[in-house]
Amino acid sequence: MQKAEEIKKLNEEEAAAELARLAQQLKNANIAYYQDDAPLLSDEQYDAAQRSLKRLEAAFPHLKAFDSPSVLVGAPPSEIFSKVVHVERMLSLSNAFNRTDVEAFDEGIRRFLGLGHDTTLAYTAEPKIDGLSLSLRYENGILTQAATRGDGVVGENVTENAKTIADIPHHVNGAPDVLEVRGEVYISHGDFEALNMAQSKKAAKTFANPRNAAAGALRQLDPRITATRPLRFFAYAWGAMSAPIATSQAGALRFLAGLGFQTNPLTATCADVDLLLEHYQIISDQRATLGYDIDGVVYKVDDLALQGRLGFRSTAPRWAIAHKFPAELVWTRLERIDIQVGRTGALSPVARLLPVTVGGVVVSNATLHNEDYIQGRDSNGASIRDGKDVRVGDWVQVYRAGDVIPKLSDVDLSKRLSQSEVFAFPQTCPQCGSPAIREMGDAVRRCNGGLICPAQSLERLKHFVSRKGFDIEGLGAKQIELFFQDAELPIREPSDIFTLANRDEANLTSLKYRDGFGEKSVTNLFAAIEERREIGFGRVLFSLGIRHVGEAAANLIAKHYGSWDAFIMSIDQAHEKTNAEWEALLSIEGVGEVMAQSLVSTFRSAAERGAIDRLRAHLSIKDVEASNTGASPIAGKTVVFTGSLEKMSRAEAKVRAEALGAKVSGSVSLKTDLVVAGSGAGSKAKKAAELGIKTIDEDSWLSVIDGI
Repeated sequence: MQKAEEIKKLNEEEAAAELARLAQQLKNANIAYYQDDAPLLSDEQYDAAQRSLKRLEAAFPHLKAFDSPSVLVGAPPSEIFSKVVHVERMLSLSNAFNRTDVEAFDEGIRRFLGLGHDTTLAYTAEPKIDGLSLSLRYENGILTQAATRGDGVVGENVTENAKTIADIPHHVNGAPDVLEVRGEVYISHGDFEALNMAQSKKAAKTFANPRNAAAGALRQLDPRITATRPLRFFAYAWGAMSAPIATSQAGALRFLAGLGFQTNPLTATCADVDLLLEHYQIISDQRATLGYDIDGVVYKVDDLALQGRLGFRSTAPRWAIAHKFPAELVWTRLERIDIQVGRTGALSPVARLLPVTVGGVVVSNATLHNEDYIQGRDSNGASIRDGKDVRVGDWVQVYRAGDVIPKLSDVDLSKRLSQSEVFAFPQTCPQCGSPAIREMGDAVRRCNGGLICPAQSLERLKHFVSRKGFDIEGLGAKQIELFFQDAELPIREPSDIFTLANRDEANLTSLKYRDGFGEKSVTNLFAAIEERREIGFGRVLFSLGIRHVGEAAANLIAKHYGSWDAFIMSIDQAHEKTNAEWEALLSIEGVGEVMAQSLVSTFRSAAERGAIDRLRAHLSIKDVEASNTGASPIAGKTVVFTGSLEKMSRAEAKVRAEALGAKVSGSVSLKTDLVVAGSGAGSKAKKAAELGIKTIDEDSWLSVIDGI
């Protein structure tokens, strides 16, 4: 498990780099897994990557991308099948990996619901089937549609194929007029072995694992082929329905079983975390003999009314979690340590390893965080927790339990060479030779060359055109590297991208005649650039690569100001830290003084502002559209909660307010519209009174939102 202390050691550049790599690898893995049925990662590696992504995003919320795999589910549906829009999204699950994670899950639910530890909170626990998610829609008891999960919003229509699965009834008696039954399609171990033997005898392609075989079978274009495959189905959830089917998770499963669906016999109701973990161990002990693949145990709040109150995050319900089985550790040799320079100047050490297979994937690189981690001591010479004293030539233990980017778990000192030396971390930038400065209290050493450092300039441009940035088709990191070094058509700052076509037209040697290009590809590239001249405010702000301003923060800032021009007018005044514009910036939830100062400093820097203004001249930056919240009386209002609420937790109140179109701020300013003060309200309530801002109590707040 990746510990909180390890997260804290990451500097922003390391975190941003890892998040970018994780996001891209997970997106590629999703397409391979959900569309092509040819996984790039093992389930363990995929789960590890998701876990690391979410932990990093929690630690660095300003770096979170709007299209992060943590806010997207699955992959876009294949073009081969007709599309089905899910009436209710098919979400994924958050993951737990140990007792601490499970306890945190329970604690988070209690905190959200305002339940004390003396209140019994029952859960169900069931095996997590490693198969393919499927949603079955019944109307008046008749199966009318079957759809894969797809990206959670749109799936693939596989109705005729699903009808060939014996476990899926074509008619059900006693169901509501509309009922969507959800579950997992799988193949048993015995059937999988027989299927591969049959394939081998026909000299046909064999399957890597039961999950791939099940996914491939369900997504056959010819249902007659699907019918020859031994597919099974476990029901465990539901989507849209015209009437309730139960008041508890366990009761709903009994109802589905009564309709004729297979439900997992190992499902149990547990009264507390201890019993959940006991049942986890029971299932884990039986894993090898179950006859089908599972990769963990799913815990769900049993009371459906509480599930309704808890609601959902962007991709996962708050009331459920998957407790996954452990990952793999492997030993290999550290052959050298390289230093990479990121877009904010951070010098990041990378371990180059003797290639080794970890969970089916060949690993040759691992992150080493920073110089303290490598040397095992801080700048004062004191030993640091989890510091490794890593040296070239060491035998190191590599793991992927929390990352697609592997990390080191241990160093075997008994195998250390007598002539090994402590790694000397560079004091100057290896790219431009500028001093590499480590500020007081910072674990990271940074090149202070700024825009004169080619590594920083290049990485900023790569960030600018990344998928989370301008995402210009045909202009990725590889092309940026070529143009960055090009003497005739250089791209050295973002605005150069939007003058490329005109410069190419005036150039004696047109781009279309160069190796790697052609008339069609150049035409497409210029068209893709033109399409990006009109772009959203939040995306532009994130693409600038301002330190501490990630995509989630950029979108929050964009939502707060509404338009680029309003933002610029405000940010230009916010350098006076005593004025209302500075306070307004700080009032945005998730924006602290460090991020605010980074924003202000960037826009006051002559070099940075010049580059931004030159870019702005080529763009039409779209305003942020207001949320459609109907007749909500708080839509567009800025609300601050302070003190202790008694009838709902602060977290629940915040979620409800945002769902109704309000902006929830963590501080009171002149731009605050309403303060909701619970018992014990202190400085915020006092400041609201001084500023003449309307303040109401919890009961009044409930009356405002009641019935909306």
